[in-house]
Amino acid sequence: MATAQATVQPRLLVRFRESIAGELRQEFGYQNAMEVPTVTKIAVNVGLGEAVENANAVEAATKDLAAITGQRPYVRRSKQAISNFKLREGMPIGVSATLRGARMWEFLDRLLSAGLPRIRDFRGVSDEAFDGRGNYSLGITEQLIFPELSFDDVDRVRGLQVNIVTSAKSDAEGKRLLELLGMPFVKK
Repeated sequence: MATAQATVQPRLLVRFRESIAGELRQEFGYQNAMEVPTVTKIAVNVGLGEAVENANAVEAATKDLAAITGQRPYVRRSKQAISNFKLREGMPIGVSATLRGARMWEFLDRLLSAGLPRIRDFRGVSDEAFDGRGNYSLGITEQLIFPELSFDDVDRVRGLQVNIVTSAKSDAEGKRLLELLGMPFVKK
């Protein structure tokens, strides 16, 4: 007989299921529990314009993003040649990771509770970065805000883009979902 391993649910997911989903359902008047918006995926991207001159940049960014997300990112390659940028078709220009499921909830929890508070002079994130369909984009100027990375191990400070994709139908629903999850929006 095989023993069933007890899987530990991410704490943000447990909080979403126990309190946030009910609050959203009551606030927006959803008839069905499946109508309640949730986070479906998170895409984390690092652009590497320096990869044209520095061949080691791709490996360093891959290592950093793997430590941050907990999974191996894939290398994004250029689709066309641009002579002004000394770029040929097929050259690596970035790394990207798409997170879903438990790994996505763990990353979001670390971003909200450990990453964003470590930004210097942090006053909150903009509430104007929604796309009209409830999805949110967040630009981070340095990857060192994540506790998984040590300052000594990083070869160069790079920015990254975090796209939070939700099942919300509007920006108001998406913003309220992220507020309840703990996203520190700027107070106006």
